[in-house]
Amino acid sequence: MFTMAGKTSSLSMLLLLCFASTLLIGRSTSQNDKKAYIVYMGNKRDEVSTSSLYTSMLQDVVGSHIGAESLLYSYKRSFHGFAVELTEQEAQKMAGMVGVVSVFPNQKKELHTTRSWDFLGLPKQLDKPTTESDAIIGVFDTGIWPQSASFNDKGFGPPPSRWKGKCQATTDFTCNNKIIGAKYYRSDKLFIEGDIKSPRDSDGHGTHVASIAAGNLVSEASLEGIGFGTARGGLPSARIAVYKICWSLGCNDADILAAFDDAIADGVDIISISLGGSSKNYFTDAIAIGAFHAMRKGILTSSSAGNRGPDLATLSSFAPWSLSVAASTTDRKFFTEVQLGNNKKFEGVSINPFDLKNGTYPIIYGGDAPNKTSETGSPSYARTCNDDSLDKNLVKGKIVLCDGENDGTGQLLAGAAGTVMQGRRPDSSAFAFPLPAAYLSLEDGANIYSYINSTSNPTATILKTNARKDTFAPYIAAFSSRGPNPAAHNILKPDLAAPGVDILAAWSPISPISEVSLDKRKYSFNIISGTSMACPHASGVAAYIKSLHPTWSPAAIISALKTTAVPMDAEKSSGAEFAYGAGNINPLKALNPGLIYDIDAPDYVKFLCGQGYSTKLLQSVTGDNSSCLEGSDGTVFDLNYPSFALSIQPSNSISHVFNRTVTNVGTSPSTYKAFVTAPTGLSIKVNPSVLSFTSSGQKQSFALTIEGTLDKQMVSTSLIWDDGTNKVRSPIVVYEAF
Repeated sequence: MFTMAGKTSSLSMLLLLCFASTLLIGRSTSQNDKKAYIVYMGNKRDEVSTSSLYTSMLQDVVGSHIGAESLLYSYKRSFHGFAVELTEQEAQKMAGMVGVVSVFPNQKKELHTTRSWDFLGLPKQLDKPTTESDAIIGVFDTGIWPQSASFNDKGFGPPPSRWKGKCQATTDFTCNNKIIGAKYYRSDKLFIEGDIKSPRDSDGHGTHVASIAAGNLVSEASLEGIGFGTARGGLPSARIAVYKICWSLGCNDADILAAFDDAIADGVDIISISLGGSSKNYFTDAIAIGAFHAMRKGILTSSSAGNRGPDLATLSSFAPWSLSVAASTTDRKFFTEVQLGNNKKFEGVSINPFDLKNGTYPIIYGGDAPNKTSETGSPSYARTCNDDSLDKNLVKGKIVLCDGENDGTGQLLAGAAGTVMQGRRPDSSAFAFPLPAAYLSLEDGANIYSYINSTSNPTATILKTNARKDTFAPYIAAFSSRGPNPAAHNILKPDLAAPGVDILAAWSPISPISEVSLDKRKYSFNIISGTSMACPHASGVAAYIKSLHPTWSPAAIISALKTTAVPMDAEKSSGAEFAYGAGNINPLKALNPGLIYDIDAPDYVKFLCGQGYSTKLLQSVTGDNSSCLEGSDGTVFDLNYPSFALSIQPSNSISHVFNRTVTNVGTSPSTYKAFVTAPTGLSIKVNPSVLSFTSSGQKQSFALTIEGTLDKQMVSTSLIWDDGTNKVRSPIVVYEAF
């Protein structure tokens, strides 16, 4: 997502640091051995001065010369902990101190619409509860572009009285009644060229996701006519609180935790975080830690599943107390055509707003135009069209055919009029480039190469991107990370899917839509793909549910979203439920799910006991007297999750009972009947198979028993509770452990 850029002064400083480090060779430790760590201490207990406590701990480990000024962050509003630079040995010593839950390096996490909401069936004019405009979505990302029409505060009153957040106003940034709070976080104080020391977004990603979640209705939005329509967020009347945690060099754990610490205390209703890492331990993962404390305060964290698909077991978001969102397609598919001088057309993918007005240009193969004055000037290198590989005299003013995809910088620097790249897979995503471009299949690329060599004057043009209806939609994008859950095999993740492919939304005009610094075009909207785009779709719907049902817990909202999701076709999405969870999000159905599977904080503690976490550690996390029952270590607590996942050893026979409790949130009296079709080789029974409710809020429990053997590595079906009006569907997945 990000490119690194440095100043001359930064290089000089780096050389000085390298020289200084050589002087310290032979010493047992040095200041240069230190790196940033997070010391996580769980929940608040008493009113002891956190600053003095943290300083005392630091002095015990490092020495009496260390003061409070050494702390990078002090977490104290919503949970305990601090960020500080330590050596590896000091970190190990700190981890053994009383009250410390975990100590882990301050790692970097990576950042992972006009049509999408129409495709999901969400009308432009929503039923508006009186509390709808009180919903506050906290967006953790690269900041926001406040001047965007998506964030105009016309018609908005003052922020809700419960809002306790602040606006970190600067000379170039102010809040309004739409963007009611904004802060930026940078623990290492390392700003490079292009970073803006304010909540303003210089990247575009944060502006994009914020507008998907809660952007105003903006008519006639498009990228130079591409994707033309009305752009809007899931809950346009919601307020936005901005927490800028991501910069040109990534998103630091210390900053993420600081933002959670603030957002929970500020009073947000939903946290939307479109980024992730690779930790498989809940309490060494900043997002899982923050989301746990948010859950305890009734705040749902919606997070992106990750962009490392289509391989299995690639999820970056899997904590059961947060929502994990995969990326699905909509029924609008963008394509870009290349027309040759012989009038043959070939279809590729890209987001190409350039209009060559059907003008034709000479076309040349990159391998035939090597830059012989460069060290990389061989034909074998020039064919990839990388930087400085092409001869400007041969390429200037021409369309260049390249092997493989790149960002277009090499072609642009060589003066090319456009580029055609070959090697596209059927599931490749569309991207913008800094010059007219299309990404074609190897077969079509070979046909173009043959044409180039068949005539003395080959010509071509690249047409502006167009759109057509994708009748196969929805299906899961190839890049979307898949399960199974790496930490708890019997909790199905991701939870569900939402649109994340070719999403048009607001953009920062100072950020190139191609992410190439040489691209000086300025646009207020952009079309990009990723689970980063799927996450805020779910965040917006979650905020809408919260505005209608303000007392619902995060688990109740997750349940409503999952049990009303539209089933998806496993034939279209590799990984099946490991790709899409319960299915594709259904905004209107989720508002009134009929039944919910609720979970409270003590239930999650019992679940963690079953995962092997100790009473001592969990008491530090919760700040109360939570305890694990004797003998619970290593067993899996039957968390009241709205899905059923069972991991078994190969060749083992199956006999497992899931216990669940549902709460009536629909009409009463009502009677629900259970429907389930068992896959071959399995018997699935529900007891009782009929649940009757006489009042709203009434709870009923049931057991789902699975017995038999598997005839393949993974099978799935669904349990549906049906009262004639609502169909409360939960996926069932049985699979052999990897």
